[in-house]
Amino acid sequence: MSIHETLSRLGLALPVAPRPVGSYVPARQAGDLIFVSGVLPFRDGKIEQPGKLGRELTVAEGAAAAQLAMLNGLAILQEMLGNFSRLKQVVRLTGHVASVEGFVHQPAVINGASDLLVELFGDAGRHARLALGAFELPLHAPIELELIVQVSSL
Repeated sequence: MSIHETLSRLGLALPVAPRPVGSYVPARQAGDLIFVSGVLPFRDGKIEQPGKLGRELTVAEGAAAAQLAMLNGLAILQEMLGNFSRLKQVVRLTGHVASVEGFVHQPAVINGASDLLVELFGDAGRHARLALGAFELPLHAPIELELIVQVSSL
């Protein structure tokens, strides 16, 4: 089953790849690794559910925002690669979670992105990971993700 068929089965679709909100490129390839810049949970050019976990957002809402941010990251990869046939494996996911003091469920929030990767890519989607709390994120986003993937040569 293709990535797009799996997404459709899940009731999801890749959005148009978001444009950078600063002076950087969305992704950069170095050898067989692609580094995807920080990706936010944009929908139609706006942050979906801005705020902090533990105040404006629940863990479930944060996980949904992480899933949306990952869909945006995958859209960036698709734009760069054309399709996912060259993707060998997801190497690492870093998740930053805008959190109030005392909120300690960052890993559960970032599972929204991690679970999607495994659903789409199977064992190749299993990755090393870091889930961190952050006091503030750009544009009042609840989540920011960074992604490193390994690809095969052309």
